[in-house]
Amino acid sequence: MIEKKEVVLITGATKGIGRAIAEFAALKGWAVLGIARNNDSTFPGILEITDLENETERLSTFLKLARKYNITRLVNNAGVNRLKSVAEVSKKDYERILSLNLMVPFELIQAVLPTMLEAKFGRIVNIASRSLLGRPGASVYSSAKSGLIGLTRTLSMELAVHGITVNAVSPGPIATEMFSTNNPPDSQQTKEIVNSVPMKRMGQTDEVAAAVGYFLSNSASFTTGQNLYVCGGSSVGKAPI
Repeated sequence: MIEKKEVVLITGATKGIGRAIAEFAALKGWAVLGIARNNDSTFPGILEITDLENETERLSTFLKLARKYNITRLVNNAGVNRLKSVAEVSKKDYERILSLNLMVPFELIQAVLPTMLEAKFGRIVNIASRSLLGRPGASVYSSAKSGLIGLTRTLSMELAVHGITVNAVSPGPIATEMFSTNNPPDSQQTKEIVNSVPMKRMGQTDEVAAAVGYFLSNSASFTTGQNLYVCGGSSVGKAPI
């Protein structure tokens, strides 16, 4: 039964990068547990339907899953972004983006941490973004993802002695539904983004999943506090965080 196995928990697990990570984990033979807003009968594991924007609902779900499953690997993937100039950002926008991209990972780490501490083993991977280095229209999103890197680095220091690693993966432009929503495929904005990538193409979700897979693996036991850009070279020459 999955309750007795070491479980990989992935948020935002049915679409885009989250789905690719779930499929990668399943191929590795790990027991996969996903959290998503909508059901998906093709999901390669157990799926928990939860609205992560509802604080009461998500905290209840986190507690239930932490008690039921042996969660020793966690991928904080769920996130949201809406491109707006700083003058257009509302309080509601700010709170929503900060909550889903930063507060939810913090709460979920707290929920599963007792299991990892007891096992003296854990793998935590936070999905940040190349946008944390700066992107017009992404002031709040960049702030949230920068905060996620700060959380990653600090927790890596706190938890290393317990055999728990904490790392981050920062994707560049990846062909996902969220990217297409903010950047219509035929728009000039999208063309400029792709042209700014040294590889002159969009990334694919399985390329991000492979990077996450390393951080989740047993082989990554001496790697912690790191942020790996999967961005086709678009982070090169920018200030590293």
